Amino acid sequence: MGPRLQGNSGGEFNSISGGERGTLGSTIQTLFLPPNTRPSTLLPPFKYFSSMPLISVIIPTFNRSDLLRRAIDSVLSQSFKDFELIVVNDGSTDNTEKTLAEYNDITLLNLKHNSGVSCARNRGVKHSGGEWVSFLDSDDQWLPNKLQEQVEWMFHTPQCTIFQSREIWIRDGKRVNQPRALRKKEGDLFFESLQRCSITPSTVMIRRSLFEEHGGFDEALPACEDYDLWLRITASERVGLVDREHLIRYGGHPDQLSLSTPCLDKYRVYALQKLLSKEGLNGTQKTATIDTLRKKAAIIANGALKRGNLNDYQQYIKLTV
Repeated sequence: MGPRLQGNSGGEFNSISGGERGTLGSTIQTLFLPPNTRPSTLLPPFKYFSSMPLISVIIPTFNRSDLLRRAIDSVLSQSFKDFELIVVNDGSTDNTEKTLAEYNDITLLNLKHNSGVSCARNRGVKHSGGEWVSFLDSDDQWLPNKLQEQVEWMFHTPQCTIFQSREIWIRDGKRVNQPRALRKKEGDLFFESLQRCSITPSTVMIRRSLFEEHGGFDEALPACEDYDLWLRITASERVGLVDREHLIRYGGHPDQLSLSTPCLDKYRVYALQKLLSKEGLNGTQKTATIDTLRKKAAIIANGALKRGNLNDYQQYIKLTV
């Protein structure tokens, strides 16, 4: 029968909602159990008596009806159940709406126009209610215990406001080994984040207040939006790591942003310039950021010169000095 459509004339989206949130009744009962008998699926105990879900899961999608079902099913089959699932249809023109109509237990935001992954994720968070937020790209897949094991880790590490997990890589249908430099790490990731995106959005769990404090994803960026956000966050926050594989990350299909967007370093340079324009970096961080900016600008300038693009060359060569 599908979820119920609620009209929203004049707005930027229509909302489709369905299903029930959380497991409040079962959770309240565990208050009277000794700690060593509390079912692990109902952790953490500090969530008791809340009518809102502990976790909001956000899936942004654009024209991926053939892949979307796998992503949604991997969330709905999680062993941990105190979450809400919000799918943001970013102006899809394929069969995405037909696919989503099969589900009763999701909330759907239909954006009228394709606005990009940053906008889709931000809108999802804005209309969610969880204390924690997790993202899943519509071409990826969670393993069944992803939320369960992350929540248990969170319960034992309450001071951590952002953490991630390890992942399995599939390229063109075959599992591949990750280069050592790209394996997920924990701790102070700022300097590593200058070189590359050190956090995978589809494995991260972030406290809502931290996400909102840093303004969410930059909607001016069509790509490298995660590089930008993690830089802003890791400048002041340490990142935790749940040392287990929780994500199957698929690659090799033609609509990947990293494959379909040219000259990604331009967006990274933008992110670095923005980072330098605001206060908050210490001396060592600022020096490293300037050095990275100069190197990336030099790469763009040299490439532009080879292609005879003098405008780009002149624009970026100025940033190398």
